[in-house]
Amino acid sequence: MLIKNARLVLENGEETLRDILVSKGKIAEISKEIGIEDAIKKIFKTDTHLVRMDYLDLEGRYLIPGVVDPHVHMRDPGLTHKESATTGSMACAKGGVTTFLDMPNTIPATITEEILDDKRDIFKNKTYVDYGFHFGAAGDNNSQEIKNVKNTASTKVFLNISTGKMMVENDEILNEIFSSSEIVSVHAEEEMVKKAISLSKKNKNRLYLCHLSLVEEVEELKKAKEEGMKVYGEVTPHHLFLNTNNRDENEQNSKLLIMKPELKRDKDNEKLWDALNSGIIDTVGTDHAPHLLSEKMEKTTFGIPGVEHSLEIMLKGIKEGKISMKRLIEVMSKNPAEIFNIKNKGKIKVGYDADFVEIDMNQERVIKREEVISKCGWSPYEGIKTGGTVLTTIVRGEIVYKNGNFKNKIGREVEFNG
Repeated sequence: MLIKNARLVLENGEETLRDILVSKGKIAEISKEIGIEDAIKKIFKTDTHLVRMDYLDLEGRYLIPGVVDPHVHMRDPGLTHKESATTGSMACAKGGVTTFLDMPNTIPATITEEILDDKRDIFKNKTYVDYGFHFGAAGDNNSQEIKNVKNTASTKVFLNISTGKMMVENDEILNEIFSSSEIVSVHAEEEMVKKAISLSKKNKNRLYLCHLSLVEEVEELKKAKEEGMKVYGEVTPHHLFLNTNNRDENEQNSKLLIMKPELKRDKDNEKLWDALNSGIIDTVGTDHAPHLLSEKMEKTTFGIPGVEHSLEIMLKGIKEGKISMKRLIEVMSKNPAEIFNIKNKGKIKVGYDADFVEIDMNQERVIKREEVISKCGWSPYEGIKTGGTVLTTIVRGEIVYKNGNFKNKIGREVEFNG
């Protein structure tokens, strides 16, 4: 593949037009000018008429690294009436997410090596984008399983709420789980954030705080960072853009806009934006947790979809002056890949996987329910105007989504470094 006239954002924030040459799924060259004949000769070492090369001229539109969503629930296995590996990956591709990390609270929960292997078989050859798995901690102590499993993103610990055996309340078991894990991702709200940080400090491992939503939680993260701890914070787009005012607008929203952690006040929105821009919060993760519309309307059901619109909603943040394109790339691509040590992801850099998103910042659109790809069939952002539009999503040099069309179910499991 040869990509021409792509607008790239450099690490210093400057923007520049570059051509990018892709070979065997990797970024082979980034230059001011790469001719197609020269590109073919470099890659194939043969005459140009003997080969075919994909050619994209972006005409100055943005090309950013593929989004890495570190926090999704694709509902596979056990809850595939809500979402599946395939439909969830389609939502990712449409939204510019080229890699996702799936959470373990499925049916059965991913808390043994055997169940993880079964889950790997389920996902294999079923996705349009790349993926990895978090492993689950169990309340009855599966620390030995945690030590045995290979190639996982983290150990996910639920300190506040979960289903089945996944909420861990016993302090002795919690300590064993933390001591058995290189990095722990936690669902921790309010006072449990402080407890998670204390456990991480005691066991000298890394800690990833999922979906922070309160001013007080951000303050605890800030203190831990100031102490030199390897603690990272995540925020969701819905906790940045939505609050209790949106939930209370009408009866439908009062049922749809329910999740854990729940929406907070507008002053919490502002504090979360400040923390995201200052570096206190490190990543944006969607906590994509879809339920059918009928399920949401029938009774109180926690969880909302997110991957399909996360990038385009965050582009709205750029239009409103809440975040720069440089910082957006850091928190949605670079940082998630680095925190979880995902091999060759998160940057437009020679040698890295050719995962790209083409964005048109001049093409805004209103999010509509009838256009939703996710199996759940609705979005918490319905009626909101995006800050731009995802035109093309590329995974390892192959187009998987372009202008409303899906191609090439090529997704595969990522590798984690060391």
